[in-house]
Amino acid sequence: MEYKNSLEFARSMDEKDLLRNFRNRFFIPQHNGKDCVYFTGNSLGLQPKATSQYVQQELDDWAKMGVEGHFHAKNPWMPYHEMFPKQLSKIVGCRQNEVVVMNSLTVNLHLLMVSFYKPTKQRYKIICEAKAFPSDQYAFETQVRYHGFDPRETIIEIEPREGEYAIRNEDIISTIKQYGDTVALVLFGGVNYYTGQYFDLKTITKAAHDVGAYAGFDLAHAAGNVELDLHAWHADFAGWCSYKYLNSGPGGVAGVYIHEKHVANTELPRFAGWWGYTKETRFKMEKGFEAIPTAEGWQLSNAPILSMAAHKASLDIFDEAGMEKTHAKRKLLSDYLLFITEDHNKQFGQKLIEVITPREANAKGCQVSMLMLKNGKAIFDELTKQGVIADWREPNVIRVAPVPLYNSFEDIYRFGEIVRTTISKI
Repeated sequence: MEYKNSLEFARSMDEKDLLRNFRNRFFIPQHNGKDCVYFTGNSLGLQPKATSQYVQQELDDWAKMGVEGHFHAKNPWMPYHEMFPKQLSKIVGCRQNEVVVMNSLTVNLHLLMVSFYKPTKQRYKIICEAKAFPSDQYAFETQVRYHGFDPRETIIEIEPREGEYAIRNEDIISTIKQYGDTVALVLFGGVNYYTGQYFDLKTITKAAHDVGAYAGFDLAHAAGNVELDLHAWHADFAGWCSYKYLNSGPGGVAGVYIHEKHVANTELPRFAGWWGYTKETRFKMEKGFEAIPTAEGWQLSNAPILSMAAHKASLDIFDEAGMEKTHAKRKLLSDYLLFITEDHNKQFGQKLIEVITPREANAKGCQVSMLMLKNGKAIFDELTKQGVIADWREPNVIRVAPVPLYNSFEDIYRFGEIVRTTISKI
C-alpha cells in the first residue's frame, strides 16, 4: 500500500472501506458540533447506539416479571451467559466450552491463578513482562505473598534491551529456559498497555510448556484487537475485560478462557461458587462442589444481566462485521498512522516523535504509542483542546488507537494535521 498524507487519499480509503457504515452504529463524542477524533478505544470503547435498547429490554422484563424474568424474559436470565461462547470463541480463537463471561478482569486473574499458580519449594517463579499493567503486578505480588514467597525473588520481569522499547521474543524464550524447572507460571499481557507491543503468545506458550510451567495471558488490550488462536496455541488460560476494544461499557463484565484439557479436571484447585455448580443439580442446594465440566465451572455468582446486555449489544456488531474484515482494516489504519507520523518528522526536518510500538504487522494491534521528544504534555493538552481524545502516559508518551469499527482514515489525517499545527506553534 502506497500511502499519501492528504485528505483526498484518506477519503478515498474510506470510500473503499467495507466497514465504513459501522461508524454510524456508535455514538461519537462531539467537539464544537463536530465528531471528536476519538483514539482511546484501548481505554474505553465507544457506546453502540443499540446498547440502550438491549439494556432496556432487561429493565422492562424485570419491571413486568420480577424474579420470573429468570425463566420467562425475552432472553431468560438463568442461561443468559450461554449466549456468549459462540461469539467470543471467534474473537479469542477457542472452542465454545473453553470460554465464559463473568466478573471483572482482576477478579478473574486471581481466580485463574488459584488454579494455575501452584508453587512448590522447587517450582515457584512467575515470569512476566516488565511494566505489566499495575493491576497485574499487584495480583502477582499478592498471590506470591499469599503462598509465602518473596515477590522480589519470585517474580521475574523481562525488560527491553538498553536503548530499546519492545521486548525481544528471543529474550523472553531464553529467560524461560534459563529459569527452567523453577518456573511455575508464565503470565504476559497479550498486548502491552504502554508500548502496544503484541507478544508472540504461541512461542511463549510452547516455551513455558517445555519447562513444565503453565502459560496464561491478560488479554485486556488484545481481545477484539488482534488475531488470537488460544486453543490451537495450547495456552492454558486467559482473561480479558470487555470495556476497551469490545465496547461493552465502563467496568463491563469480563471474560475467561480455559483450555479444554483443563476444564473437566476436578483435581485443579479453584475457588467455587454456586453458579459454577453442575446445572442439573444446582438447585438441590447440596454440600460438596461439583463443577460444570466447561469453563463455566469457574463461575461464582449468577450473571450480572444489565452489564451482560451491554456486552451482547457490542458482540452482535462484531458478529455482523466479521473478524477477518475487522483485522484487515485495523492493520491499514495502524500503518497509515505510522506513515503520517513519519511524514511529519520529515516535514520538520528532525525527529520530534518516536514511535515505541513495533512496526511489524504481527507485533502490534490498533495502538500506536508516540514518545514525544519535546513539549509532550503541552502538545497533548493542546490536542485535547482541539477535539482529539487520546491518552497521556507519564513521563512523555501519547497513546492513540484507531479502531476499525468506528474510526476512519479521515480521523487519522485530521489527527495528523492537528499534531502538525500544534507542534508548529508550541
